Amino acid sequence: MKPDRAIAAYRKMRTGPLWRLLAADKGPVVIGLLQSLLFDSDRTLPASVFYERLGHELDNLRDQNQDFPLTSRVYASNWLAEGYIERSFPVGAPEEQFELPTSTIDAIRFVSGMAQPHSAATESRLSLVIDALVRLAEETDTDTTRRIEALETEKARIDKQIRLIQRGQMRVLSNELATERVNEIISLVEGLTGDFRRVRDRFAELNRDIREKLLDSEGRRGEILSALFEGVDLILDSPAGRSFDAFWRLLTDQEQSAALDQAIEGVVGREFFQGTDQKSRRTLLRLTRTLLDESAVVQESSRTFSTNLRQFVQSRQYLEHRRITALLKETNRVALDVKEKVKLTDDFTTLTLTSSLIRSHSQCKTLFQPDLHTPGESMDDGNPLLCDLENLKRMINQSEINFGELRENIRSVLHEQVQASIGQILEKHPATQGLGSIVGLLVLARRGGTAFGLKSPTKIDKPAVDLPKFEEPVGWVGEDGVQRTARIPIYYFVRERLQHLDK
Repeated sequence: MKPDRAIAAYRKMRTGPLWRLLAADKGPVVIGLLQSLLFDSDRTLPASVFYERLGHELDNLRDQNQDFPLTSRVYASNWLAEGYIERSFPVGAPEEQFELPTSTIDAIRFVSGMAQPHSAATESRLSLVIDALVRLAEETDTDTTRRIEALETEKARIDKQIRLIQRGQMRVLSNELATERVNEIISLVEGLTGDFRRVRDRFAELNRDIREKLLDSEGRRGEILSALFEGVDLILDSPAGRSFDAFWRLLTDQEQSAALDQAIEGVVGREFFQGTDQKSRRTLLRLTRTLLDESAVVQESSRTFSTNLRQFVQSRQYLEHRRITALLKETNRVALDVKEKVKLTDDFTTLTLTSSLIRSHSQCKTLFQPDLHTPGESMDDGNPLLCDLENLKRMINQSEINFGELRENIRSVLHEQVQASIGQILEKHPATQGLGSIVGLLVLARRGGTAFGLKSPTKIDKPAVDLPKFEEPVGWVGEDGVQRTARIPIYYFVRERLQHLDK
């Protein structure tokens, strides 16, 4: 890169929150506090909890004679304005939540990495590089002869290792080298979880770009509108969306997931693993759950952006926004013309101010009076009904979902495998209450599972052949004896979150 281009890029970065945080006078304190509150353990905190914990940490710093005269709310407001933290209000949440943006996460990783640098050169890092290059060379080779020779060489190497093991000459990594490789894996995992936030940011940028193109009088507005009206998901169809789709398919692959869990269980049981630090052990033990949870956040963000964007177009809201944009441009143009005619040195200028008329409810002509709308006749007692226990049991079965049975079905399936979707649960335990069992499983999945659906449940008459992304078919037999099928979003129950089903 030429120096002028590099200088221009660095000047732009200098105005961003990452560089400002690193260069701030209180940067070490801010980074340390945010790392402790929103990075090391919790990645999101409700506002009340964040204020309380931040206030406690500030009190500790004041006890050490450090100058922090403001309250936790004021500091949080300042950090929010600087872009060091982000605030959101998730649907259904009782209060707003705080989390770290990508720039602050990068700053924390950079500073903590400098504080605890890697060794100059390690065998495990070199092995990762060599393995990655060898695999890249093999998988991009189009020569069939070389591919076969490489496989034959690998086969001969494996056969040699088998013979050595049979002779009792098995090579086992030392505890020091094994611990070193664990640290490298943890470093890769932390970088991977940081990538999830970058994908979310990229989806947000795509959402803004598409909306700007819709409001702009020029550009590819017609093509975007046509695609949205045809139901094309422009967010997931983007390069970032396709890349994340491939990642998610690999993560939820049954064979890959089983191999990952088996490998984690094997490593956890080794002697060297007990010598690693507590953070590394916790990260590796919660690896599967962390990846699923982070993926769920990205999927929810993508689903929200896609749904809101489609509603924005189908409800014709973009037409009103476009009209307002045109009025703002016209206002700016008129203001520029007026600027040349009206000078600051003029005696006076009269402007007509806009206002709205505010009236109270007491000014309404007619108020609703409940006494005038009550029925005049008294209510008679109804005849008591005969109670039949069988009919009562049948009525309860129709009106109440048997969650106890559904929980036992989920536990029995997860006893045999580490994760299972609703469709896999129903394959081994059919819906005894018909549609009620499907609804009950969805309720339990929202409570103790991980959702990756992109659409609402849709009733269909025939099983689907080509299902949309992240959906699966489920079936049940109704009271009329007719087999019915529907498509629902994929929900995964995982063994680590079984305790959440009882809440």
